[in-house]
Amino acid sequence: MQQGIAIGTPSRQSKPLLMLGLALGYFMVLMDTTVVNIALPAIQDDLGGGMEGLEWVVNTYTIVFAGLLLGMGALADKWGAKRIYLGGLFVFLAASGLSAAAPTIGVLIACRAALGVGGAVLMPASLTLLAHAFTGRAERARAMGIWAASTGVAMAAGPVVGGLLVDAAGWRSIFLLQVPLALAGLLVTARYVGETSRNPGRGFDWAGQLSAFAAIAAVSFVLMEGQTYGWLSPLILAVVCAALLSGCVFIRSQSRGRAPMLPLRMFRNPAVSGGMAAGMAINLALAGLLFMLPLYAQRTRELSAGAAGLLLLPMMLPLAFNPILTGRIVGRIGPRVPMSAGFGLTAAGTAALMTLGGEADGALAIAGLLLVGFGVSLTIPSLMTAVISSAAKEQAGAASGALNASRQLGAAVGVAIASMIVTGQSDFAAGMHVVLLAMTAVLIGGGLLSLAFIKEERRGD
Repeated sequence: MQQGIAIGTPSRQSKPLLMLGLALGYFMVLMDTTVVNIALPAIQDDLGGGMEGLEWVVNTYTIVFAGLLLGMGALADKWGAKRIYLGGLFVFLAASGLSAAAPTIGVLIACRAALGVGGAVLMPASLTLLAHAFTGRAERARAMGIWAASTGVAMAAGPVVGGLLVDAAGWRSIFLLQVPLALAGLLVTARYVGETSRNPGRGFDWAGQLSAFAAIAAVSFVLMEGQTYGWLSPLILAVVCAALLSGCVFIRSQSRGRAPMLPLRMFRNPAVSGGMAAGMAINLALAGLLFMLPLYAQRTRELSAGAAGLLLLPMMLPLAFNPILTGRIVGRIGPRVPMSAGFGLTAAGTAALMTLGGEADGALAIAGLLLVGFGVSLTIPSLMTAVISSAAKEQAGAASGALNASRQLGAAVGVAIASMIVTGQSDFAAGMHVVLLAMTAVLIGGGLLSLAFIKEERRGD
């Protein structure tokens, strides 16, 4: 069997196009997490489904993404990262087109699951291809910076572009937007990106992958449907048992398997385990806010989708440029201080948003959104550096995958909690204030985790 394929060294002229092809995939994955939120009221008006249906539209993507993320890096190593990446782009292309044509809320939710598969395939494969194409230390650092910057640009563009598209052409246009982006990514990647070495004989941890997905899906179902069916109903209790059983199978497979996706010994490092919990906290709060604020703006304030997107701009803009500054700060003083400060700023901004609906609505709300944006853009790059640098070198890839998976799981939990609280209140604005209070508490907890578990940088390290 063929064990490896030589990697062509890209020319200096082709590297910008290579970078574009790889950044496009990540851009779509991240934009999809924000662009849909702004379209939720329009989707509900057209397809129905209530708050529960909207929750599944958002979370199905996140659940599938989180559940498959750990195993997709192994598939890139087994079959070649370019082949896997092109497959992910094709899935994203097809699922985006089908989402735009969805006739019912159920079909749209199924298409969102397919988009989650594409996202889980694209993220680890793009990083692998980037590392193979840019081999010099400085060159790779610049490439990683551009790749990471696409995160902020995608998150900033999602609500604004999505809102304008919904107003101009309806909610289906947000999915059609991704079709030409995916096509461009396919063409550029096929032409300019070289294949990585393949290892067809490498095994795949099916027990770990299936049990991880089952556990994440079961936990999410309980949080999202517990209020609907009753927390002590036979169905919910059965799913809780399934979640516990899947979790036990996953732990056993990772502790005794020959090639585990998630080496459990790395969690003996307090910085790694604390960082995973902190990653879940920041995404839990951010996803809850991004789910709730567009609904508030359009349902309670009766703003258009475009105006609601612009309302979120103060929160999204710092995500586009501040991570570059954060990288320099972390390089100089280490991740502990900026990560803790980021949690503090995000908590303060979330608390300030409790003024929404009051007399001091405008100025304090804008200040709160800015604080959240700067806080998140301080926290996430610092968090990634802290976890990956704390893990052993041979576990860096597994640590990165686990951190991304924990963050996506946090996002699913955040949307579920926000929906559960708001649905349980007679007034949306009152429920939103309860959600903001809960998210503020979660963020304070994340800041305390940072202070307690992330190591202080020592000069000379």
